[in-house]
Amino acid sequence: MRAIAINCTLKRSPERSNTDALLDIVLGALVREGVETDTIRAVDHVIAPGVSSDEGDGDEWPALRERILAAEILVMASPTWLGQQSSVCKRVLERMDAMLSETDDDGRPVAYNRVAGCVVTGNEDGAHHVIAEICGGLNDIGYTVPGQSWTYWNMGPGPGPSYLDTDHGHDWSRSTGEAAAANLLAVARALAANPIPPPPS
Repeated sequence: MRAIAINCTLKRSPERSNTDALLDIVLGALVREGVETDTIRAVDHVIAPGVSSDEGDGDEWPALRERILAAEILVMASPTWLGQQSSVCKRVLERMDAMLSETDDDGRPVAYNRVAGCVVTGNEDGAHHVIAEICGGLNDIGYTVPGQSWTYWNMGPGPGPSYLDTDHGHDWSRSTGEAAAANLLAVARALAANPIPPPPS
């Protein structure tokens, strides 16, 4: 079983990312269950604007798409800005829109029989809105989104420290992240044993 995470932080490597720190909890729980993991920090790559799987010269999305489709589990991670997911996250979801019309050799949408969840951080509120936006988009594409397949951390209304600058709320975010990993893996295993068939023609 393989999992891929897409960290949609605005910070380029190797800058410290609060989103990466919380994402590591989910990935760590998957690794302990024998899952192979891979992580993409999207901002480190040239992801051209567009809604196709290849936008031409210089576009790094085709190679990233291959890594995404090689995994049965997808974890999308985003910070919260103005109560919304990052612009990087929106760019990734826009490029994944092409998967709506792409099918495998059996006629299934390419995202079928894969599961998805998300991780959200931010020192402002809006996490549930971001979770709904990300999970709703991935479900449209064809991913199965298990119940409670997400975790988040935020400081609450108003300005305040970021995730790595305080211990506030970490226990809850950790336990919720570990539960999200367990739910993602359970449903991924169920789909591997009983795949969703192609949609009726």
